[in-house]
Amino acid sequence: MAVEETTEVVLAVLRRYLVRLFRRFGYSVSVVAVFSLVAGLGWQLWQQHRVAAAESAAQDAAVHYAQVLTSIDSNKVDDDFAAVLNGATGDFKDTYTKASVQLRQLLIDNKATAQGTVVQSAVQSGSRDEVVVLLMVNQAVTNTNRPDPRVDRTRMKMTMTRVDGRWLASKVELP
Repeated sequence: MAVEETTEVVLAVLRRYLVRLFRRFGYSVSVVAVFSLVAGLGWQLWQQHRVAAAESAAQDAAVHYAQVLTSIDSNKVDDDFAAVLNGATGDFKDTYTKASVQLRQLLIDNKATAQGTVVQSAVQSGSRDEVVVLLMVNQAVTNTNRPDPRVDRTRMKMTMTRVDGRWLASKVELP
């Protein structure tokens, strides 16, 4: 009987040890799980914050750029074109560069001026490096044929791309 009693004592001690071990292990696993969950949620919130900050910065840049793009003075057309090209990148910059050669003389000959004002803007979609902004622009236009300003209302869909820390227009659509 001494062997059976000893076995029971050993089993009882082993059970208590295993219960304590599982309690500690279970507690540790719970703590690790909670910290992992909090870290994962924190990371997601941080990523959402970064995208929201990018969208806000790109929207501000798009509003400014839309005003640059829709404002021109035939007396300083080269400066205005340089400002437009400074805010552009990619295919849009290439296309505008080619088109501005013909547009330049037309603006000078007609003594054209235009003043663009963004009346509304909104982010359509965005990531940390590319944001699509929708804009409503009023553009007051005058020229030799029409000295009184005519207001054109234009909708724009502008894709802004982050290049070396700057938000530049990589695509401009007039839907």
